[in-house]
Amino acid sequence: MKKLLKDILKSPQFSEGSAWKRMYYDSNDIVVKEGEHGDTLFFVEAGELRVTRRVDLGENKYIQPGVGDLRAGAIFGESCLHVSLPRIATVTAITEVVLLEINGERLGIFLDDNPVKGYLFYKKLFEIVIGRLSNTNQTVETLMAWGLKAHEIDRHL
Repeated sequence: MKKLLKDILKSPQFSEGSAWKRMYYDSNDIVVKEGEHGDTLFFVEAGELRVTRRVDLGENKYIQPGVGDLRAGAIFGESCLHVSLPRIATVTAITEVVLLEINGERLGIFLDDNPVKGYLFYKKLFEIVIGRLSNTNQTVETLMAWGLKAHEIDRHL
């Protein structure tokens, strides 16, 4: 994805300032917040970020566990790529970070006008999303097994 995005960003049809911009964040800066509407995709050029989700525990209590870390070469924000939707997670800089923020609407137009690059982009994006889904499935299975074991122990006490 890194090489493909770099090729797209170099195109005169996809100019910096209108189609994308380079953003700088310090450690602990929130890049996107869960629930905020967004319509951009992010590419991590340098640094490390943490992805967290808010989990309500009831009685006005919640936790915000980390669900993953992102490093140089990663993308995020793809769920808001073509339509302004609420962000599904909070992303916070762990270190100093350099991001490329890519306008989803402009990217869609560019990819429509450049179908080979569009195909390659969506093929790679599909691979990334499927990988994330597979990791999520594994986490859910692990948590379910843990919960079942914990309840089994409670029944025997």
